[in-house]
Amino acid sequence: MKIEIGQRLPEAQLVEMGEDGPRTVRLSELLAGRKVVLFALPGAFTGPCSTVHLPSFIRTAKDFRDKGVEEIVCLSVNDPFVLKAWGEATGGTAAGIRFLGDSDGSFTRALGMDFTAPQLGLHGRSNRYALLLDDGVIAAAKIDEPGVCDASRGEQLLAEI
Repeated sequence: MKIEIGQRLPEAQLVEMGEDGPRTVRLSELLAGRKVVLFALPGAFTGPCSTVHLPSFIRTAKDFRDKGVEEIVCLSVNDPFVLKAWGEATGGTAAGIRFLGDSDGSFTRALGMDFTAPQLGLHGRSNRYALLLDDGVIAAAKIDEPGVCDASRGEQLLAEI
């Protein structure tokens, strides 16, 4: 699948840390009948992900909600333990951002958004992108080239809606 306006996201089984440990989240159920921002990045605790990308969505969270966005989701090819710790360490969780792991990278590959940078120790990670989804259908999309963190920042997506 290619990320395009008007496309419906494929089904995915993602994972998050719940009160009783890891739990599965069906993407179709999360998105059904809702306006959601989903942004993806290479990894928790990595450079631009921690200093630029995630902070841009923390800064814009209220503005997205003011425009009717019901939930902001950060997706990464990481396990739920790491994502929980990262969300707490960065203030993302406190800002109301939900952290979901595509632990095996299958959703990322289905979107054609996977990349590998062995020199950085990153294998099968997600490229940076940000989507506005309406009932699971892409209403706006901002995609960066691998290694770049510009187009998919919160401010850039917010300007689209």
